[in-house]
Amino acid sequence: MMFLWAVACLALASTVSGCGEPSISPSLSHTERIINGQDTVPGLWPWQVSLQNRYGSHFCGGSLINENWVVTAAHCEFKPLLHVVILGGYDRTSRADPVQVKNVITNPDWNSYTLNNDIALLKLASPAKLGPHVSPVCLPPTDLHLPDNLQCVTTGWGRITYILADSLECAKYWGSQITSSMVCAGGAGASSCQVRSQIPAADEGVWTLTGIVSWGSGNCNVNTPTAYTRVSHFRNWIDSVVQA
Repeated sequence: MMFLWAVACLALASTVSGCGEPSISPSLSHTERIINGQDTVPGLWPWQVSLQNRYGSHFCGGSLINENWVVTAAHCEFKPLLHVVILGGYDRTSRADPVQVKNVITNPDWNSYTLNNDIALLKLASPAKLGPHVSPVCLPPTDLHLPDNLQCVTTGWGRITYILADSLECAKYWGSQITSSMVCAGGAGASSCQVRSQIPAADEGVWTLTGIVSWGSGNCNVNTPTAYTRVSHFRNWIDSVVQA
């Protein structure tokens, strides 16, 4: 997996104001199962960040959850001495607003063999300068329920793919590999292969982060669902770290 994207599911309520509101409203269709080809522009996904090495090479991504913290996948293995966070960019080559990271907090239950609990938090060395192109995404409540066939959106740099979550389809492919800390999406002609992703979700224009792309098909099969870290499962842990 080379790049990090964000995935959003529609019709989820946000409990916090001042988050999840892009300066440019994305164009969403409720009539087509899969849509490919909407270009990303500045301000469309202002919480999306690029994790880069100090030579400007993108290797992963994350989502800004407040001015001091970024959430990403644990398997990204961010190292503060080698890597930086890029805010406000809309392609993988952007070097806009590089920010140093003070601390990396990996979930204590992260398992690199099973890829369970694939989530980490990055504490920025200095607060993000919020504005039209840089703002946080909302976090889901702990009791968030994601119904099957909910429309979702995977966001990245340059393209956006709309997908549907279907737990039955996921179980058919992955069985017991899918745990309660994961959510499954895709498998209908769209794949998160070669990306490391996040999942935001929208209700009346407000977006909530619902998942982080964790793992999937090794051969990039677009008919195979991808496993995401279920962010609501870790909401209490996130709050305890951020508020400490």
